[in-house]
Amino acid sequence: MSLPQHSGSSASVASGSSFYAAMRILPPAQRQAMHAVYAFCRAVDDIADDEGPTEGRLARLDRWRGDIERLYAGGGETDLTEGLQPLIAAFGFAKADFLAVVDGMEMDVTGVTRAPDWAMLDLYCDRVASAVGRLCVRIFGLADKDGLPLSHHLGRALQMTNILRDLDEDAAMGRLYLPREALAEAGIASQDPFEVLSHPALNDACRVLAARARSHFDAAEAVMARCGRGSVRSPRLMAAVYRAMLDRLISRGWRPPRHKLRHSVPTVIWAVFRHGLL
Repeated sequence: MSLPQHSGSSASVASGSSFYAAMRILPPAQRQAMHAVYAFCRAVDDIADDEGPTEGRLARLDRWRGDIERLYAGGGETDLTEGLQPLIAAFGFAKADFLAVVDGMEMDVTGVTRAPDWAMLDLYCDRVASAVGRLCVRIFGLADKDGLPLSHHLGRALQMTNILRDLDEDAAMGRLYLPREALAEAGIASQDPFEVLSHPALNDACRVLAARARSHFDAAEAVMARCGRGSVRSPRLMAAVYRAMLDRLISRGWRPPRHKLRHSVPTVIWAVFRHGLL
């Protein structure tokens, strides 16, 4: 799973968000750990979205890498990593997953994800979303045989949905995550964000990515179906709300003018009761 952020993304969580609801149904210790993971993700995401010089943002991300390395090497917490040490001990978080999230933010800073190929997009989704999922499934107590494939598929599904939701917001930052193969298949030669978003064949390119997202949702749901109900309550809620968002996007289409779709409170409540999460 990924945490709620725009497709590229303060540690506070909007009370109406699906992530807030997903955390509220967790026991207190798990909820605290999820807040810590969320705070980490928002901190590095904010660096990626900063409008400052590229070199300065890369240096700040490098500081995060150094402090994470220090933490795992036994050097203790810093102001950036305060509060993470006991959670690492309690839940067995892997250092590689924290570092992967930082690497994903660096991809945004350097701009390598503008109209990426499928392989680059998959790597990006793994770093900014599935790596977060690998941290989260530790909190949920899932074994690797279920937790790793769930993280892989649900993280990608959520992130691709974010991409399809946030086209205009990302374009304003010079970003375009639609894969170049999907653009070419739709007959779109440009990789300029605004030219792509005004192209009459944009719908065709977006539907290619939407189909990929749906396949990841299907695979994630198959994993959750074989897991103990209590261990996947939060990811089930996230999957239900985000899949409803994807369905709304597909139904609406991507032709301009595109109004921003948001997770509505009724949708979140419907998902909670539909899946018996309370």
